[in-house]
Amino acid sequence: MLTTLHVRQFAVVEKAEVEFGAGLTVVSGETGAGKSLLVDALLLLAGARADSGMVRTGSDRAELSAEFDLAALPEARAWLAKEELDDGEACQLRRVIRAEGSSRAWINGRPANAGQLAELATLLVEIHGQHEHQALLSRAHQLALLDAFAGHETQAAQVRELATQWRELGARIRRLSGGEDREQRLALLRHELAELEQWALPPAELAELEASHKRLANAGRLAEGAAGVVELLDGDSEFALRRALGRAHAELGKLAMLDEALNPALELLDNAAIQLGEAADTLGRYAQDVDLDPERYAEVDTHLARLHELGRRHRLPIAELHDKVASQRDELAELEGAGDALEKLSAQRDRTRADYDKAAAALGKSRRKAADKLGKDVSALMGELGMAGGVLQVELEPAEGDEPDPQGRERCELLVSANPGQPPRPLRKVASGGELARISLAIEVATLGKDSIGTMVFDEVDSGIGGAVAEVVGQKLRALGSQRQVLCVTHLPQVAAQGHAHLYVSKHSEGGHTRTQIQGLDAEGRRDELARMLGGVEITRETRAHAKQMLERAQA
Repeated sequence: MLTTLHVRQFAVVEKAEVEFGAGLTVVSGETGAGKSLLVDALLLLAGARADSGMVRTGSDRAELSAEFDLAALPEARAWLAKEELDDGEACQLRRVIRAEGSSRAWINGRPANAGQLAELATLLVEIHGQHEHQALLSRAHQLALLDAFAGHETQAAQVRELATQWRELGARIRRLSGGEDREQRLALLRHELAELEQWALPPAELAELEASHKRLANAGRLAEGAAGVVELLDGDSEFALRRALGRAHAELGKLAMLDEALNPALELLDNAAIQLGEAADTLGRYAQDVDLDPERYAEVDTHLARLHELGRRHRLPIAELHDKVASQRDELAELEGAGDALEKLSAQRDRTRADYDKAAAALGKSRRKAADKLGKDVSALMGELGMAGGVLQVELEPAEGDEPDPQGRERCELLVSANPGQPPRPLRKVASGGELARISLAIEVATLGKDSIGTMVFDEVDSGIGGAVAEVVGQKLRALGSQRQVLCVTHLPQVAAQGHAHLYVSKHSEGGHTRTQIQGLDAEGRRDELARMLGGVEITRETRAHAKQMLERAQA
């Protein structure tokens, strides 16, 4: 559910932050005030193409952000988790459009591209407007909607799982029955496995090998450096640290005889002398014991060189080569026992195919039955929404190919005739934005609560209607709002009266600048706005009374 929308320096909006709740929220305002800017902002956050004309004049960039509550949207949460963009049950979309035309986007504070925005938006919001892209136009979504309408979730999941299993079994069979390729693969595997078993090391042994290589490569420098430090600590030079410490100890001993308070410091110098002596002895032994073994160094260097060569060949870090041994052994064993394995896999694939055919046939039969009912329900609603004689048909056609398909044996296409006498055409090709919005509304009402989209937006769904039809549209939107969050931009009071909440968009000009303001209306504000929508500029007592009656009737 959309909870907050924030826009800044966007078109004629200087700054606005709008909070949304559940149910139907209507948006109204005078012509040209910018009612559809909220829809435009959501479209941009859904990955629509941006251009510099969307940036407010005089500004360097426009900023848009929206926050969604994903508590009831498991598919959106799963998508975010898969893309590693998740952040609990909340989701923030943000987009910045610069005056020169470039734009950047973020999902939960992490950079994202327009494709990711669009993919995620199809799980969050569905926009029905004048010629705008929407999930309902996708044939895959139409099929999913039909399955949801008929309650096919379990059957569709079974078909999808069986098709996936069949394909995986086919891939394993092809890998095992490769003829000459199989013999070549066997030879290659045996060779690669022998190399890996000879050179690859477990993590602890690899770490020790690398440490040994580093130590042997620098043995001369280590011995020379350690001896030099010993000379600094306890050498023959009068500047050696142990001699200087001895002189300091003698001088402090004399002073301590005059003041016992210096005895603790004297003890510290005693300890320092002991520590310094131990350090010098340790470093001296280290310098003598450093392993200057060229043969061992050559051996270790060769081992590491072979590991890096194997890493490049297998395209793996050398630390992962040891794990590769196990997978190579498994594949080799599978290929060497291919005869028995092929027989078992073929039998398993045949059983899976039979199960798929049975499940897909049952799903197809149920889909055809549901398609007829969905078409009739939507056609009836189209008449109520001012498209008398309009018809929707749900056409199912066979999927291409004979192989098991995860979506089943059918493909779905919604065909619509908005006026009597016109042949049905694909919904995605319907040209009239107003008709498309009302057809979409009819489909959403007929499938009320069947899809998983949390927020639906209708822009000018009431275009070209009025009177009783407008009131029916409002009632249908309110019914839709009882199960989904709905945002509707409207210019009709009959629709606006049905809202659970009301946003008013106004435009103000001062000092040569035009600004658009968006505000939520209380009960009195709603009554006055409905009166304005009913009566125009001059609001009378009668229009206010009529507006009050409309609100009371809608809320009853």
